Amino acid sequence: MAQKKHRESLKHAKRVVVKAGSKVLVEGSGRPDREQLTELVGALTRLQHNGGEVAFVSSGAVGAGLDALGMKTRPKETADLQMAAAVGQIGLMSLYHDLFKANGCGIGQVLLTHDVLQDRERHLNARNTLLNLIAHRVVPIINENDTISSEEIKFGDNDVLAALVAILIDADALVLLSSTDGLRNGDERVSYIEEVDDGILDLVADKADLLSTGGMGSKLKSAQLAAHNGIPVVIANGRKTGVLDNIFQGLDEGTLLFPKTGTISNRKRWIAYFNRAEGHLVVDDGAAKALENGKSLLSVGITSVKGKFKVGDMVDIQSTDGNRIARGLVEYTNVEIETLKGRHTDGKDGVVIHRDNMVKL
Repeated sequence: MAQKKHRESLKHAKRVVVKAGSKVLVEGSGRPDREQLTELVGALTRLQHNGGEVAFVSSGAVGAGLDALGMKTRPKETADLQMAAAVGQIGLMSLYHDLFKANGCGIGQVLLTHDVLQDRERHLNARNTLLNLIAHRVVPIINENDTISSEEIKFGDNDVLAALVAILIDADALVLLSSTDGLRNGDERVSYIEEVDDGILDLVADKADLLSTGGMGSKLKSAQLAAHNGIPVVIANGRKTGVLDNIFQGLDEGTLLFPKTGTISNRKRWIAYFNRAEGHLVVDDGAAKALENGKSLLSVGITSVKGKFKVGDMVDIQSTDGNRIARGLVEYTNVEIETLKGRHTDGKDGVVIHRDNMVKL
């Protein structure tokens, strides 16, 4: 009964993020599959013409570039991948322009790197740009900026990027389109899950692929990321005709992860999900209990410091058994905290991470 109710709630989703992976968009050679793209663009524009707000996260640039360059397999060198992305992005966007225009819809290209969303000012600029495009009935086509990305600033794959975009623009739903019809338990499709736990992840057997980097494990973890921010997620077969129409008509399509209640502020979302930890602090049981009760982290509760970081950097907070219990923005450098840890310090000087700059995990 709950699943049916949650499925039907998707009928009322107004702002949606749809992500399509390489295996949905391109042929085996990496060449964009025009017939498949025509079907997908038609579904996206129907959503918009019916009053929806659509953001589209598209893979496929690297694959298209490999085909254009005559490269048969995905290279390992970063420079070669960046070259393929630069070449493939042109052809892919040109094709999208023609297909969306034929459906009476404009598009805008948005290329992101993780450091853009980590910096608070640029984070807000990216959010405002995307929301302004959507408000003007322009579909943003979003991808990682592979032409300049390095390991330090990469999202990892477009499943993660799609989840972060959904969080960034307060989406009502996220759809991750794959080449399978959702999570499988043997021969059966898993229609509905409440939490991505070890039992769910044990069902996944991802294999390496020549054109794509994500897999079902990535999709499930990205779905959990979005669901923890109140966004329902459907993982479905992007090559199935009518799949998006079915999802937003409330039909039993793919695998649905529906969020539990409870959300956090936009600022704390930024702290929790758009920052990478520069180090971590281990705290004693008393400090862990205080954090659970909504208190700030004081120097007296810190037992050890790992990593190099400066004032304002984000660090993880771990319990003595190694579990990550919170994260937040530090008031001191790692060197300063080393001298303060375990000590009682009066007033503001004893606050290493203020509760307003901390998110419990």
